[in-house]
Amino acid sequence: MSTHGSQDTGGGPPAENLDYRIAHLQERLASGELGELGVRVETRGRSVLLTGTVPSTPCRDEILRTVEEEFAGVPVHSDLVVTEASSPDHAEELA
Repeated sequence: MSTHGSQDTGGGPPAENLDYRIAHLQERLASGELGELGVRVETRGRSVLLTGTVPSTPCRDEILRTVEEEFAGVPVHSDLVVTEASSPDHAEELA
């Protein structure tokens, strides 16, 4: 798990503000160029947790950039798994 934007803003944002920002982020992710629906975004106290699976490293990096824009000043913890699907390098042996 990694942490991004870990500056604490002191008192921290109110929970309802984080919930609104999470809803806005989920809308951005779903309707954006990535069309990413496999990422969950949740509040954990005064921080945000990202979990899920993404198809590639560039996709994960773009999601993290988007999250950092949306949650500037809020600690973000990322547990995104990359499942790059590459073509096999050898034939499969069937028994």
